[in-house]
Amino acid sequence: MPTRLNPYISFGGNARQAMEFYQRVFGGSLALNTFGEFGAEGSAEADKIMHAMLETDSGFTLMGADTPPGMEYDPGNTITVSLSGDDVDELRGYWSALSDGGVVTVPLERQMWGDEFGACTDRFGVPWMVNIAQPQS
Repeated sequence: MPTRLNPYISFGGNARQAMEFYQRVFGGSLALNTFGEFGAEGSAEADKIMHAMLETDSGFTLMGADTPPGMEYDPGNTITVSLSGDDVDELRGYWSALSDGGVVTVPLERQMWGDEFGACTDRFGVPWMVNIAQPQS
């Protein structure tokens, strides 16, 4: 297996909902494992997500988990997820879905470097950047 670089997002109890949302946005295969499946059957965290992995047909991998007891949950301060490429329709579709119900900090529009770029924080508190590269002449 090749080494891969991907974001891993911590959630404050809504990892299942967030990862299912990202699966609806990006498609692909979602694997969810709960704390209960790995030895915490009778605990309050039994149904919370210990590890989730979304692998998409476009080659994206997104991982996440609910923050376990004893660890601090600090949403959105340690990660920004970047999507970039030149497939205008695909990237605009992702932008539309991710920004829906979230906060747009930079509207998706042409920037001084020539590409379309936007930044938003989705409804789960995760910051995203979308860059649509313009064709090279």
